Parts: sequence; structure tokens; C-alpha cells
Amino acid sequence: MATTEAIDVVMPQMGVSVSEGTITKWLKEQGEHVEADEPLLEISTDKVDTEVPSPGSGVLTEILVQEGATVDVGTKLAVIGGEAAEPTSGSEPQAREAPPEPATQAAADASMAAASEGVGDVAPSSQADSAPPREAAGATSNGKTFVSPVVAKIASEHGVDPSQVTGTGRGGRVTKKDILGFLESGAQAPPETPTAPPAQPPEPAPAPQPQAAPPPAPAPAPAAAPATAAQAAPSQPGESFEPMTAMRKGIAEHMRRSLDTSAHVTSAIEVDMSKVTAIRTKLKKEYQENYGVNPTYLIFVARAAAETLREYPWVNGEIRGDQIVTRGYVNLGFAVELQDGKGLIVPVVKNAETLNLLGLAKAVTDIAQRARDKNLLPDEVQGGTFTITNPGGYGTFHGTPVISQPQAAILGTYAVVKRPWV
Repeated sequence: MATTEAIDVVMPQMGVSVSEGTITKWLKEQGEHVEADEPLLEISTDKVDTEVPSPGSGVLTEILVQEGATVDVGTKLAVIGGEAAEPTSGSEPQAREAPPEPATQAAADASMAAASEGVGDVAPSSQADSAPPREAAGATSNGKTFVSPVVAKIASEHGVDPSQVTGTGRGGRVTKKDILGFLESGAQAPPETPTAPPAQPPEPAPAPQPQAAPPPAPAPAPAAAPATAAQAAPSQPGESFEPMTAMRKGIAEHMRRSLDTSAHVTSAIEVDMSKVTAIRTKLKKEYQENYGVNPTYLIFVARAAAETLREYPWVNGEIRGDQIVTRGYVNLGFAVELQDGKGLIVPVVKNAETLNLLGLAKAVTDIAQRARDKNLLPDEVQGGTFTITNPGGYGTFHGTPVISQPQAAILGTYAVVKRPWV
């Protein structure tokens, strides 16, 4: 008997450009009791290595994805509470009934290969026969194709019906790789083949002459061939190639989606930073010696932004359906470049409006360093309401940053330089 309602453990979203994660270690074994918020497993992504806390209390009844497997964000990893999966009598379990012979090594290898390709609900071979039918099958009880939240989101954004995509996952399930390949190929819904009109009966001959054969029915129009993806340009001397990482692909997808979602308009305003520079010079030694932080220009901008956003709540809001959502709090996201220079992550300082200048300096310094060390918690890359990006550190004097969806705006800060001012 189940003692608690079943709770699903899923791969968390560790930033907008992170699309998958790898299970590095399970901290609990199947059958062990776990408390809510107790560390349950360790995951690794291109940006973050972190522990994932348990979403609830209960017995870890199922582990569906084993250590070393890489899966999409939103994939079901385990189940806490509820009854362990058992074979039931029904049409679906009978359809998936194992053959009388024991599983061959080739089947086991195929199962492991599926896990390494990011198939969501892959169970170890010892649990294959006891997996719940609703997760093993490629369709739900209402006959619709079962897809993960990530696949559903991509399909919705591009207006694609997942049932049109040929799934290569277990039970014919459509994986993220399938939907992206479908979109890259330029394939569309297959057009309906026009029905041939019925053959016209022959007209009666006025004289007893041999009757002409009726005209043949027109052949159906050939179905339009699906559009093919543009062929890549041939390589040229001196060129080198580097495959895009999952992080790079995620950033590109999010930036493209943001431009398609929001009407981007950039306004540039020059600000005299003379007074800020004087205050910063005065505080710098004190902050560094007593608190170990540097009062950068970014901290002053962040403090001003937190105050201003409370006066203009729409800028701190979002469009949700046909509703404008405003908030009484400010969660500031800060774009941080990774140490290898091959990507960025946006950690979030929650309730920034409650922090003074020193508090913001401590919070931003701490979260930025842990972002570079890939040591953030899942909650620290979620829930941002407004983002600040700082290309001024590279000497940039102007730019057009892209909004981090579903936020309404983004602030770019640029180089502080001395020049004549009238």
C-alpha cells in the first residue's frame, strides 16, 4: 500500500539555455526514505554542477534514469511515494509483454544506447518489465502522442503537431532530437492526397455505332515533396569546424525565440557618473578590507534599477496570455560569462529591492563567483523578473541586448569613460 501520493522527480531547468543534464550520482538508493529538501541526487550541466533536493518526503520507490545518463530538462528521473510499478492485466501491458526467452545482450546494449541519447523515461534492464504502462507506451490513454514538456514547448512554439513527427524513443516516443530534426528538415504536415473524381459515364451514342470507352479518371495530384533543409556550404581551405554544444544550441534557440516573441526597441541614455565615481572611490577601500567585495559600477546601476522598477512595475512584469502580470518584488538577473568563455549564465538575486548597496555588492559577488565555478543551486537560475547585462567591461559603448523571456525588458550597461561634458 502506498503511504503517500506519488511525487515525480524531474530534471530541473538550470538556466534558459540549458536543455539537458547528466545524472552524476544518486545520493539515495531505491527503497530508502528521503525527506523534503534533502539532497537526492547530483547533476551536471554545461553551466552548473549541483545537488538536486527532494521535492517531497517519502520512500524512493523508483529510479528511472541511472548514473551517467544524459536526459532532457523535464524528464522524469524518479518517483517518491506511491506504489512501485507492477505489471497489470490490460491491453497495453500485454502488448509490451516480454518474450519467453531471456533478454539478450544486444537488447541490453540497445537500452543503454537509448539512455545515452537522452530518452526520457529509460529504466534499468532489471526494471523494464515492471515499468508503468503509462510511461512506457508512446501514447497516453486518450490516444494522443506522449511528449516531454521540452518537446511540447518546442512543438507549440513552431506550430507543429507532435503526432506528425516520427518518434525514435522508446515505444515510438517523440524525443527532443526528433522534433529538432523535423524542424531542421523543413518538413510540414503531409498534404491530403486529393481524391480522384469518379469516372464520367459514357454518353449514349445517337446511332448504333461502337461505343467509345469512357475517359480514364484523372490521376491524383502528386503529393508535394517535403521541403529539404538548405545544404551546407562546402568547406573552404583554412576553415575549421567545431560542433555546437548543447549550451550553445540552447542560447541560440532562446535568442531566436525572444526576437520572434517580443518587439525589441533599444533606447540609449547617457548618464553622468561623476558622483557615482566619487562615492565608489570613497567606499572601495572600506568594502574591500572589511567585507571582501568590490563596489563596482554594476552594483550602483543594480541598486538604481531595483528602486526604479518598483516605480514602473510593467517593466518588471511580463505578458502571460492576454494578461499583464506585475509584481511587488524585484528579482534581478545578472549575465555572467563562464570561465572558459564559451557561454554565459544568468543567476538571480531574489528580492533585490530589499538590499542596500553593500547587500547587493555581497549578493552579486557571491552569486557571480559561484556561477563561474558551476556551483549554483537550481533556484538561483530561475524566477528572474529583470536582467542586467554588462558588456561595458569589454569597452563596449553601445549595444542591443536581447530580452530574456518571458521578461519584459533588459538593461545593458556600457563603458564608463572620461570625456568632455558641457
